[in-house]
Amino acid sequence: MQGMGGDDCPFAFNFDEKTFKVGDTVSYRVTGSPMFEDMPFAGELLEVHDDFVIIAADASDPSVRYRGTRESRPQVSADQI
Repeated sequence: MQGMGGDDCPFAFNFDEKTFKVGDTVSYRVTGSPMFEDMPFAGELLEVHDDFVIIAADASDPSVRYRGTRESRPQVSADQI
């Protein structure tokens, strides 16, 4: 990650919810759990709908999918984790 003495962040995030498309990498937040509130996560968009997105949270396990809000940094409810 940037500023941590190593290379630049390996992800190219799309923060513009108006241009979200399948395959984009997004940074998302988990809400409803103090353990995850301040941690950013990265995932790939599998589906893009008018008011929500489906995020692949684990590239090695396609069954790990979360429904998130459609905003610049989607929010995922902790009850899905």
